[in-house]
Amino acid sequence: MNSSFRTENMEVLLECFVAKSRNILEDALTGIYLHGSAAMGCFQENVSDIDLIVVIKSEISDRIKRRYLDMTVELNRQAPAKGIELSVVREETCRNFTYPTPFELHFSTAHLAWYRSNPDEYVRKMKGTDKDLAAHFTVIYHRGKKLYGREIREVFAEVSREDYLDSIQEDVGNAEEEILENPMYFILNLCRVLAYKREGMILSKQEGGQWGIENLPEKYAGLAGAAAAAYRRGGAVAPEESIAREFAGFMLEQLRL
Repeated sequence: MNSSFRTENMEVLLECFVAKSRNILEDALTGIYLHGSAAMGCFQENVSDIDLIVVIKSEISDRIKRRYLDMTVELNRQAPAKGIELSVVREETCRNFTYPTPFELHFSTAHLAWYRSNPDEYVRKMKGTDKDLAAHFTVIYHRGKKLYGREIREVFAEVSREDYLDSIQEDVGNAEEEILENPMYFILNLCRVLAYKREGMILSKQEGGQWGIENLPEKYAGLAGAAAAAYRRGGAVAPEESIAREFAGFMLEQLRL
């Protein structure tokens, strides 16, 4: 991963990723779609990753998966600090959505050591279902960007409110216990989950923070503002333990109402 990555490098990296994907996947490739902060206009080099969904027409062999992951790992060296995160899914899965959602292959920097140490095992085992895909598909459907292939709404069906809400709530369910491990992540995610539950808004983390500033009680709005400011500058936020846990409890209670 490239610690000197700048947002202006994004277009070149994505163009390279698309070209290499087309070369490896050939006719099996339906399309490549960008979601997350890079699609929603709030990418920050130090705190954001590059989120991609790669859609294929049919199953691909383990040999092709190895080639594809080797390519991704190589390009990941040029990516921002948090790297590339992608899932490869079948076109049928996008069109006839099921939850939890099947995937054919997944890559993130969290699994990089495993892939490097035993790539054949990784390829065999990195296939299953992922609740996060409901959230990713929803962002693509409403706010994503097509990098290559068929148009988004020709490929993706709309995910139900029930499945999307379960997906994003799953991500914050342990907030009271874990908020101090990554306060910026939990504060902003709790805000955007509540914004969706109350108003049906599909927001980025940064937009979630702004929603929190405008809609939460004053003592919690300040925490949302601090987290949003830290995100914008690519830094960190360090709230007092008591207010952080109180905030998490309050937000989770609001989500249960």
